Amino acid sequence: MPKRYFEFVNGKSAKFWEVASRGNDVMVRFGRIGTNGQTQVKSFPDTTAAERRVEKLVSQKMAKGYELVAG
Repeated sequence: MPKRYFEFVNGKSAKFWEVASRGNDVMVRFGRIGTNGQTQVKSFPDTTAAERRVEKLVSQKMAKGYELVAG
């Protein structure tokens, strides 16, 4: 699954959030725009579970106001 990159800019807040899956792993990178941010990787039992997790995370971020920039 390709990387998807989101940004949230509102007032003093300028954050990014990026998600991708590779096999059973889901990689999330987040932080302030202009920094490298933090990276977290979580493994799931199979690729279907990993893809479901990605879709759930994307839905949650979009509900919070993040907008898709690339992906």
